[in-house]
Amino acid sequence: MISQIKKFFMEERDEDLGDLGAQLILDFFLEKIAPDIYNQGLEDAHLYISEKLEDMYGLQL
Repeated sequence: MISQIKKFFMEERDEDLGDLGAQLILDFFLEKIAPDIYNQGLEDAHLYISEKLEDMYGLQL
């Protein structure tokens, strides 16, 4: 991931970003977006399980 961040900065901003700078950027974004990604995963799992439970209730005689 570090190399991809460095490549992005070089291609998009023409900036030579070092390993430390790339790591700090990665850490920042992980800290800021990880909770949202985690919560979205929980919501997706809840929806999936709810749909499967509805399917099971539909099998009742």
